[in-house]
Amino acid sequence: MPTIFNRILSGEIPSAKLYEDDLFYAFLDVRPIREGHALLIPKQEIDYIFDLPDELLQKMLTTARPIAKAIKKHIPCQKVGLMVAGLEVRHCHLHLVPIDDVGDLNFGKAQPAEFPALEALATKIRQTISEDA
Repeated sequence: MPTIFNRILSGEIPSAKLYEDDLFYAFLDVRPIREGHALLIPKQEIDYIFDLPDELLQKMLTTARPIAKAIKKHIPCQKVGLMVAGLEVRHCHLHLVPIDDVGDLNFGKAQPAEFPALEALATKIRQTISEDA
């Protein structure tokens, strides 16, 4: 059975896309723990991050960098934190979360977001990523 991320990649489930290339797809989380919370996934369905081939793992981190910088430009925060939990969806993914304190990386704070607001923010972030590329 395909994961929710595969359903997003196929277009079956809409997403507020931030970035896409041949290997990765990034989008805003529909249940963010903070505004600007994004997910970066490889298009190849691999469950565990440390099962990624070395080159893909390295590329995932370098792909996350411009996305994190663009998020930080639009969401006031000290840093964009990176978290890999990997238990909720069996498809490797990085959480990119604007943070001011380590307590901001708390999934108990997740709240559903309105899709039009996600799309509006995604548009701004996408534009920043393409300008900085």
